[in-house]
Amino acid sequence: MDLLREFFGYGGYQRTPEGAYSVPHLIFVACFTVAAVGAALLLGRRNRYRDMKTKNKVLIAAAILIDCAEIFKYIILITRSGSFSVMRVNLPLFLCNIQLIAIPVAAFAKGRIKEASLDFVLLFGFLSGIVGIIGAAQNFNAYPVLSFDNIQSAITHSVALFCSIYIARSGMTSLKKKNIPIVTAILAFFIAAAFAANALLDYNYMFLRSHDGTPYVLFYNMVGGNKILYPITVIAAFLLYMAVCYAVYYLFIAGRKRKDRK
Repeated sequence: MDLLREFFGYGGYQRTPEGAYSVPHLIFVACFTVAAVGAALLLGRRNRYRDMKTKNKVLIAAAILIDCAEIFKYIILITRSGSFSVMRVNLPLFLCNIQLIAIPVAAFAKGRIKEASLDFVLLFGFLSGIVGIIGAAQNFNAYPVLSFDNIQSAITHSVALFCSIYIARSGMTSLKKKNIPIVTAILAFFIAAAFAANALLDYNYMFLRSHDGTPYVLFYNMVGGNKILYPITVIAAFLLYMAVCYAVYYLFIAGRKRKDRK
């Protein structure tokens, strides 16, 4: 019973949260970040010159891990609260949660859908991984560092970060220009779904209503909390991030790859 209460949070955590950016918090995020980046670089280097089927096996394993961890989270949340209503605030409609869908699609789909999904995970898996592991400090004010809530969140973000770096290091994607509209459409679909869910469920998916203590506070303060300008600024930041990533790739990486092939 003590384990259920102190690690899984049944009955409420009795330990006082160590707090955002405390020493335990920093050690915790450092361990997950180093593990994710190190594993991605190691496996990516090992598989870089192997066939796509071999490369894809790692992505399949990551897809299974991230979704199994999320399903287990749902089980814990529902049994802990005693109600399915907890799911209304746990839909996969945050930027990091989108990887629960994007990574399996990238792993199991074929053709241009696979290519575009790989590009999407490459771009937004890195962003959501870094922001989620390091920037989501509000969780450490709410829960003890070594708790189910924080560890499960770290697993989700770490797998997203791992997949992004692994896809890049193993050479699974080339950010083809023809797939940019599909990548943009994927992002647009989830943004529209988040807007709809926020309106129907009165929630804050993708932090389109408020920053909630996340790094989105920069955008929120930039527009003085304006309810119209704030979500526009967040969406514009996503698109700008995409544009910068593609620009860096085509200006500095794509040309070098062509020279290497020659």
